[in-house]
Amino acid sequence: MSASQPTRRTRTDMCPGVLRPWPADDGALVRLRVPGGRISPTALAALHGVAARYGDDDVHVTARANLQLRALPTGPDGQLDTRVISAIAATGLLPAPTHDLVRNILVSPLTGLSGGRADLRPVTERLDAGLRADPGLAGLSGRFLFVLDDGRGDLVDRAADLGLAVLDSDTVQLRVGEHWSRVVPVDEAADHLLGLAREFARARGDGPDAPWHVRELSEPLVAPRPGDGRVPSPSPALPYGPVPGSTGPLEHVEAPDGILDRALIARLTDPAPDELVVTPWRGVLIVRA
Repeated sequence: MSASQPTRRTRTDMCPGVLRPWPADDGALVRLRVPGGRISPTALAALHGVAARYGDDDVHVTARANLQLRALPTGPDGQLDTRVISAIAATGLLPAPTHDLVRNILVSPLTGLSGGRADLRPVTERLDAGLRADPGLAGLSGRFLFVLDDGRGDLVDRAADLGLAVLDSDTVQLRVGEHWSRVVPVDEAADHLLGLAREFARARGDGPDAPWHVRELSEPLVAPRPGDGRVPSPSPALPYGPVPGSTGPLEHVEAPDGILDRALIARLTDPAPDELVVTPWRGVLIVRA
């Protein structure tokens, strides 16, 4: 992880959300944050219903394992039609409208399902709940990103504002910007990340010139530390197809060009699996018991 020069911002970020759509040529584009990529088949089917009724009939997958809808109608003020907002909220994928933009939590998709050194699903849930509960964190940039690697190395080389890598079943090393930080117990990791996010929120200030990312601060958020010898080496992206070595039937299904169309969504949701996990390689894991 190398050092970089601070960046001077001149405007707030324009990363889209449900309440802040992006005016694309084909209509409004909105992004829904899916912490850890985990989504129920019911929620995905309901989201496709919104896309079919109001948008381009597709659900789009991003490289941060989030979901997007395109070609949505807006009013004269550029905001989504209230019927569309209500329909999206009814899917359960908008649990905290005030914090819609800041729930960017990228996690090793197979964590708790196959391999890895620790199950990061409880850490993800605690981190997301803490973000949503803190009014002071609602103003983070929509590009601010948490990256959690469960020790398999699939996300260890991803750029992050805050994050961690699992060292063993009980401990993680925190990431702060482009540097490593403290080694802490895995069951305390979410609280440490939330504390660092609050420190960043205070350090960045507000206004159009406030930094979007930790690396853009004029002074380091915390003193860097050497990487622990147990930090995993980077590993390749998860291939598409059945996941070898998994205890249950797991399949990584490609979303060609990042698009989940009507036929692919039907394949993912019928018969309904136990869970779906959107991956940062523009795919979806089908999880069955």
